Amino acid sequence: MTATPLSTPPQIPVGRIPVLDVSPLVDGGARPTKSVVAEPFLVEATVIREGHDAVNATVVLTDPDGAEHLVPMICTNPGLNAWEAVVSADRAGMWTFRVEGWSDPFGTWEHDATVKIQADVDTDLMLAEGALLLDRAAEDDARTPEGRAVLAEGAATLRDETRPPHVRLSAVTHGPVHAELTTTPVRDLVSPSTAYPLLVERELALTGAWYEFFPRSEGAVYDEATHRWTSGTLRTAAKRLTAVAGMGFDVIYLTPIHPIGSAAKKGPNNTLDAGPDDPGSPYAIGSPDGGHDAIHPDLGTFEDFDFFVAEARRLGLEVAMDIALQCSPDHPWVQEHPEWFTTRADGTIAFAENPPKKYQDIYPLNFDNDPEGAYAEMRRMIQVWIDHGVTLFRVDNPHTKPVEFWQWLIQDVAQDHPDIIWLSEAFTKPAMMRTLAKVGFQQSYTYYAWRNTKPELQEYVEELATETAHYMRPSFWPTTHDILTPYMQFGGPAAWKLRAALAGTLVPTYGIYAGYELMEHVARPGAEEQIDNEKYQYKNRHWEDFEPGGAREGQSLAWYLRRLNEIRRQHPALHWLRNITFHHVDDENIMAFSKRRVIPMDPTTGAPEHEDVVIVIANLDPHSTRWSRVVFDMPSLGLHPDEGFRAHDLITDQWWDFLRETMVRLGPDHEPVHIIELKRY
Repeated sequence: MTATPLSTPPQIPVGRIPVLDVSPLVDGGARPTKSVVAEPFLVEATVIREGHDAVNATVVLTDPDGAEHLVPMICTNPGLNAWEAVVSADRAGMWTFRVEGWSDPFGTWEHDATVKIQADVDTDLMLAEGALLLDRAAEDDARTPEGRAVLAEGAATLRDETRPPHVRLSAVTHGPVHAELTTTPVRDLVSPSTAYPLLVERELALTGAWYEFFPRSEGAVYDEATHRWTSGTLRTAAKRLTAVAGMGFDVIYLTPIHPIGSAAKKGPNNTLDAGPDDPGSPYAIGSPDGGHDAIHPDLGTFEDFDFFVAEARRLGLEVAMDIALQCSPDHPWVQEHPEWFTTRADGTIAFAENPPKKYQDIYPLNFDNDPEGAYAEMRRMIQVWIDHGVTLFRVDNPHTKPVEFWQWLIQDVAQDHPDIIWLSEAFTKPAMMRTLAKVGFQQSYTYYAWRNTKPELQEYVEELATETAHYMRPSFWPTTHDILTPYMQFGGPAAWKLRAALAGTLVPTYGIYAGYELMEHVARPGAEEQIDNEKYQYKNRHWEDFEPGGAREGQSLAWYLRRLNEIRRQHPALHWLRNITFHHVDDENIMAFSKRRVIPMDPTTGAPEHEDVVIVIANLDPHSTRWSRVVFDMPSLGLHPDEGFRAHDLITDQWWDFLRETMVRLGPDHEPVHIIELKRY
């Protein structure tokens, strides 16, 4: 019997100078690595070669026009061939990056000549070979005339027998010749890795402050005589934008503004006994007045929506729309396209469930029965809102829809509208959250609301800032219209300050749900959400009562949010995710971290290069004041271990002198958080 030969898997060429283990890659390079304009990120690779000749490496960034930008790499552990470089892209678009390994003839000669000439072995030969190498380098067409002149002079020096050999050698291994060959090296046997995709997006994809509200509540009026509500409108909601912009937010996020069905309509606190005047959940989308491409009649018209968007833009806000791909039983799609839903054995359409929760007023869409038709309709609907000025979409429960649908939709929209930003509201398993980010979502909700202790927060943020930072951008929300954790219910004002401050400084993007300023902390019994949830009823917060001269003046945290957003805008170190360092604190309830960023010289204004360093020290126990010792990692702050610095608290405007080891006091009878600007002496 003849044995069947084993098949050999295809071999991937390694190149003359092998380049291995390139990172960061998403799914092995099958999907783009992500960054935003000017955001630095670390590229790493293993680069090796045979023998003892010098090897070197370069990162090559190729911009959307095909121009190449070379960044030299450094070897971080010469014995193990690990190379790295920090790179960034200067404009948005689809780039690529690759690592090139190459033979370094100058590095080889420099090493050999230094050793041999010091030992007086082959001295004349080594100097002659060096001169020939410089002659060759000077012929490089990419070299400047000044560079050629420097190399020609170096070659002449090596041939000048009137000088001692060690002087001739030193003239080339130091000074202008060495600098020229470091800047524009001689690269032999250049061996590129695969070119991997790099998606560079606008800054708001990484950095921003969101504010969420229900438009129908802004301007809603309750009539005490008739016990009936009148809905707010897009016009009355637009009046609230001045206050939102005044607090320094970048994005105004609207919960769904579409017609709401009456079938199985939910009443207050998610009950099934809605009255005729109850508004129902805006997530039960669709009625005879229209579906996802329509506006609830109570809110106004598309003319009113355009007014709202224009007012937001005038105030420096971008508008985010909530997209919930689900339907009320009254949605036009239910009658026109029953194939887009799941029909049960008894002939009824399946409503949404998240046991023990039941959502009888919502039919989830099923994309498998008619994907071509359903996909096309979703794309058409999204375009309606883009055409009316929406630039961001917060997607409700995207993990309940096919991942391939989101990949197709986001990519299709990006072809014509690359500035559109998608936020994934997927509080689900990590694998799904990460996959949604990989296929296109620029931002993702996170587990931040449920990470309260120092070990929990530090471990989670380090994961987000390293392991997933090249494709998933976190958005931290202390509360939402569906989330009110026990920490927020019982932590008092210290907790509300603390969680906003951490959300706004641990990561570059965070969000606030309206009412946060008022510390609305009473939960519905048996649920981690607000009692009298705004999702099921109107809520007039009487903002005027909290303004100067109002009945509740001084009881709002609006001033704190305003100051937090001012700090975020003034300190570019807080605009990045990957630049965080945690510092030791003796007390397990106090956390300290810093962010540092070097700001290059501004050629427009002439402002010199400088550093921005922000330190945050937070007492995570909202119920007690604590003293503890902080031990700073001084090199991460750009300081020598023996140096001190001036610490300016950006919340209280206090100043202190800090050393490597410093005592701090934080708590509810003081301030729960120090946000500190580091100033050198």
